[in-house]
Amino acid sequence: MTTIQSHVEEIEHVASGGTSVRDQPVVQSWLRCLNDYKLDPSAPQRAYIVPHATLREHQEQAEELIRISRSGLSTLFDHVAEQNYVLLLSDARGVAVDYLGHPRMDRELRKAGLYLGAEWSESRAGTCAVGACMASREAVVIHQDDHFDPTHTGLSCTAAPIFDTLGDLAAVLDISQLCSPTAKTSQQLALNLVTATARRIELANLVARTRDEWVLRLSRLPDFLDIDPDAAISLDGSGRITGMTHGGFDALRRAVGMQVPATRALLGQPISRFFDLEIDDLPRYMRGRPAGERLLHANGEPLCFASAMSPAKPHARRAAAASQPLPGALSALSFGDAHMDAIQHRAARFGARSIAMLIQGETGTGKEMLARAIHESYGRRGAFIAVNCAAIPEHLIESELFGYVPNAFTGAAKSGKTGLIEAADGGTLFLDEIGDMPTALQSRLLRVLSEGEVTPVGGHKPRPVRLQVISATHRQLAELVAEGRFREDLYYRLNAATLRLPALRERQDFDALVNHLLRNICDRYDEEYRLEESACRILRQHDWPGNLRELRNALEVGCALCENHVVKAADLPADVRHGESRGSGLSIQLAACDGNVSELARRLGVNRSTVHRRLKREGSS
Repeated sequence: MTTIQSHVEEIEHVASGGTSVRDQPVVQSWLRCLNDYKLDPSAPQRAYIVPHATLREHQEQAEELIRISRSGLSTLFDHVAEQNYVLLLSDARGVAVDYLGHPRMDRELRKAGLYLGAEWSESRAGTCAVGACMASREAVVIHQDDHFDPTHTGLSCTAAPIFDTLGDLAAVLDISQLCSPTAKTSQQLALNLVTATARRIELANLVARTRDEWVLRLSRLPDFLDIDPDAAISLDGSGRITGMTHGGFDALRRAVGMQVPATRALLGQPISRFFDLEIDDLPRYMRGRPAGERLLHANGEPLCFASAMSPAKPHARRAAAASQPLPGALSALSFGDAHMDAIQHRAARFGARSIAMLIQGETGTGKEMLARAIHESYGRRGAFIAVNCAAIPEHLIESELFGYVPNAFTGAAKSGKTGLIEAADGGTLFLDEIGDMPTALQSRLLRVLSEGEVTPVGGHKPRPVRLQVISATHRQLAELVAEGRFREDLYYRLNAATLRLPALRERQDFDALVNHLLRNICDRYDEEYRLEESACRILRQHDWPGNLRELRNALEVGCALCENHVVKAADLPADVRHGESRGSGLSIQLAACDGNVSELARRLGVNRSTVHRRLKREGSS
């Protein structure tokens, strides 16, 4: 039996560069404990259970994942309960937010730290399965004296990571025993079970978060494709990747045959970049055909089997949409584009329940227009208050948002000032460019959203507020969270529902949209303008990096410069006219690819449908 002294000596031997029979993840963890955390293996520490209030905070932040995981945990526990295993679901900070164990062993489990609220981060507990899994992002077995701290050397623990749809570590699933008289190899079954359960939880989480998007499930073998796939990827209506399981990330890397640094590098990419697949092909991969026939190819070579899940109850949603007209201003945002139609209906559902929304999209795609339409469509008694978090100087944004009491600071008005948040009481608070909000204010905003009350600068008495919160950004908030520049808890509070506006170049209702904007100009100036065909052709060929804002400005300029109320090509802005050559250039590039649209799409970094759309505008197809 290993003594504390021999255990310490072995760790010191490894630290000095000596060889070890231990698994490499164990050795690496020991070195982190010594070099990074400055832990002492000769100083045993009792297992740490966080205070109840702290546990509640961790559970609230992981509430949705706990709910989604519960079924998988229960099934796993039913398989291993007789072997006296305990299950812990720890969040990304190592705190056990859910737990399944034997009530008769409650006292011993709590003492050992195999209990709800236990913190198993490496920096606190030393080498352990949860902590090593968090550090390596891989499944691990930490058996008996693999543990760094002598307090835990009787335990046998196996853990697997659970990633969210953006590729970030969301949780760790751990299966442990108080004691195991057998060798470490006996835990291989436990490793397989916990890894499979983690994979199923990731899939359930992806499906739950993307109910209105396609989900493409992947498997190397067809036998369990529809019931227990290896991986999954979610796609929006234009066929762009919006999320994936960790196995989905691996499948995409294999498809392109190269190293991809992070999951986020794949988000927003067309699925056609990785597989010989377009969004219109997905119905062919749905249930109804034998799984063995649903083979997915990449670059002409078979890669895996695929099963497509359509957006939740699409027929029921279409029927409901047809029988329930969109309210007010929301109905004026789309002129036949399928993606925009879906956004309108989702916004209507969310707006009716005052669900917090995050609107994403390129600059100029109409994020504030959508937010105003949601506000106006539901007749809220309060005002629509728009705050551009990037435009207000950092030293003023706190007082602007929260207001201040009389004489709160030097230069403050004697009567005080009502903040923009309080001004939106009963209405809608639109936080544009939320990604640029200073981190110091993010915690204060989180409290407003959590507690429904705001405290002015210099004040002590909070004031209740009830409002619809809509935020918007052209940046990737998830990346800011990973970089520590945006609070994760605020991100999930704002991101209850996401609406992604398509770029203008992706919209299918371009001509109708141009006519609508031109009609607005005509009504404003009480004049009748029309576009000459040469001007229409240029507008169709331009890529519109400024989106709706750029298009609106181009039409304004054209109408101001035209003669006899007919807008010709020469009347349009110069940077838009330069797009006239892009169509012919596309035809030349297509010819250089021997007419292969897929090859041209790969060279341009777009999907095939985009190439077809541009060619159609040019008149070449």
